[in-house]
Amino acid sequence: MNNQYQNSNKLLNHAEKYIPLGSQTFSKSKMSFPEGASPMFIERGEGARVWDVDGNQYTDYVSGLLAISLGYQDKDVNHAVINQLGQGVTFSLPHRLESELAELLTKHIPCAEMVRFGKNGSDATSAAIRIARAYTRKERIAVCGYHGWHDWYIGSTTRDLGVPKLTKSLTHTFKYNDFDSLKALLEQYPNEFAAIIMEPMNIDYPKSGFLESVRALATQQQCLLIFDETITGFRFHMGGAQALFGVTPDIATFGKGMGNGFPISAVVGKKPVMQLMEDIFFSGTFAGETLSLAASKATINKIEQHQVIEHISTLGEKLLSGLEHLIKLTNCQWLGTSGHPSWSFVHFSNVNNNDALTIKSLFIQEMAERGILLAASHNLSFAHTEEDIDYLLACYKEVIILINSAIDNDELDAQLKGKPLEAVFKVR
Repeated sequence: MNNQYQNSNKLLNHAEKYIPLGSQTFSKSKMSFPEGASPMFIERGEGARVWDVDGNQYTDYVSGLLAISLGYQDKDVNHAVINQLGQGVTFSLPHRLESELAELLTKHIPCAEMVRFGKNGSDATSAAIRIARAYTRKERIAVCGYHGWHDWYIGSTTRDLGVPKLTKSLTHTFKYNDFDSLKALLEQYPNEFAAIIMEPMNIDYPKSGFLESVRALATQQQCLLIFDETITGFRFHMGGAQALFGVTPDIATFGKGMGNGFPISAVVGKKPVMQLMEDIFFSGTFAGETLSLAASKATINKIEQHQVIEHISTLGEKLLSGLEHLIKLTNCQWLGTSGHPSWSFVHFSNVNNNDALTIKSLFIQEMAERGILLAASHNLSFAHTEEDIDYLLACYKEVIILINSAIDNDELDAQLKGKPLEAVFKVR
């Protein structure tokens, strides 16, 4: 084990006595960061930097799993939260912030005529599915992408342990950019689908006409189209990917960066559909919690007023073009890229009998040793700078050359200072 992470290792051993995996989130656990070869616990963050419990500093490209859109401890967001904290957090009746933030969302999001709030993406997507089933009086759901941990969705993945078979039988997956796979599903069960739910973009850009065809099919089959914009919202465009690509769903879900790290999500949609919220049961004590509402209002106003999305996109374009150049320059066979500049991916491949997860483990280790916290995607925030991207690309060059050499000399396992990663499950 690497002594650089001595306190991280001790904390992990302690946490595992009381917490399964030692973490509340799969993507923050030792299944996503190699134990002993990378930091496991963060102590604090500021801007685009974080410090682990051993005092090591990193430029953070995980950004709280995309929840940090402006940067850690953003002064404007903190100011709004501190002011609200002095007035109270959770009340016995609604607070004006609920309607103020809802109005702000309807201003920016094409499909948003009414709004309800939750605390995370799974809240929002599950509420959207319940609305769709109530509105259409149908039960089957077509899914594409990742939509949270609740039974209706996770039963369609390999992480389906504990989900009733009947629930699993009502959810059907289709492939992104493969319209025929969706059409075949709906034809197989005519007039039985309540909704098509999908990330409007994840790894790949939509092919010409794909989203438009999905929209037309949903209308034709009298089922609702739901865009899961938990990540793309207020990152790709002020109005989400639906505004960027010009295709309007019936319902959409938002979350992640709309609160710059505070726990908040939203279900938005057309009024005739959303009014069913008065009849279905979607209700939580903390949905109107004011600190997150204040944080979200401040975050969205800052994104709008300070060209945050343009800044992130510009940095992302520089990063992707620079990395793709490096991959060609070094003849790297194990690394590839994809995605939107504001949320791009790196893909690891098996090479010469070397497992992709082992390569990824060594990659994360070596980037961390150079002060870069990175897993498999570039989650940029407003706090990142051009200098950060320059340094990231310089680190990429060193690490690609190092791993190429380790593969050529059959030294990959020997270079790893901790345990290799374990597979979680693939949803994109």
